[in-house]
Amino acid sequence: MRALRFTAYGGPDDLEWAEAPEPHAGPGQVRVAVRAASVNGIDWKILTGVMSGGQALAGPGHLGFDAAGAVDEVGEGVTGVSVGDDVFGRGTNTQAEYAVLDTWVAKPAAIDWAVAAAAGVAGETSERGLRLLGVEAGSTLFVDGGAGGVGAVAVQMAVARGARVIASAGEANHDYVREIGATPVLYGDGVADRVREAVGGPVDAVFDVAGKTPIEALVSLVSRPSQVVSIANFAAGEAGARFTGGGEDSRPKEALTLVAQLLAEGKLVIKVQTFPFERAAEAYRAIMGGHARGKLVLVP
Repeated sequence: MRALRFTAYGGPDDLEWAEAPEPHAGPGQVRVAVRAASVNGIDWKILTGVMSGGQALAGPGHLGFDAAGAVDEVGEGVTGVSVGDDVFGRGTNTQAEYAVLDTWVAKPAAIDWAVAAAAGVAGETSERGLRLLGVEAGSTLFVDGGAGGVGAVAVQMAVARGARVIASAGEANHDYVREIGATPVLYGDGVADRVREAVGGPVDAVFDVAGKTPIEALVSLVSRPSQVVSIANFAAGEAGARFTGGGEDSRPKEALTLVAQLLAEGKLVIKVQTFPFERAAEAYRAIMGGHARGKLVLVP
């Protein structure tokens, strides 16, 4: 099969669509013939070596953590799914012709493949952040980075819970932020003051998905530092905020089930830009530029 790979840490130009070993479903897994796979922030961090801990690359590197496709292998112990079923979910090395998923749910029939592929990482991350923050009906939430892949999903999931949402974005994305149910504020220096002005005071919770605003400024918006959760600022804990990268905080099956429901009900709409796998470098340049709207998705 063919897969997106790199043989040295670098940038988008180091990616190639090339032959790779074919994976197979192990116990508790399914394999899918990939119809679409999304690009997430962690992918470019792996590509550039940010996540390497200073270790040299051992063999070709592969990318991708979510995908949508038709099941073509079912691993030992797996029930409730059959070869031919359309699913989306999370796995590893998903930017390929075939990918193994560890967690999946049925794809709603009316949902496009690219949209389904975009929902795995963004949906799980958003559900996790909102749950850790205790966002519910009547909450006031600030999402720092509300127009991007995770941010836009988090905004809509919070709105679906009945929360009031303020979201930062570049001026060109303010109409989009309004479209998904939030009040936009301009990101950058002074964003905390603009949030207070928009709300008329403090907020109940802050979900930092961009990692660009000083954590102290975000903490100033809430009554307790722990009501700031970041997925992008590893130093959040130094100010009493919380950083989450998954692990024990994650409930992937629960999150994907919720995401599938919201997609089917039209309460979650994910804007996607699609790129053929052969043009993956363009998608990686876009996400690394930091101004992509919605999700970037690779398709065969």
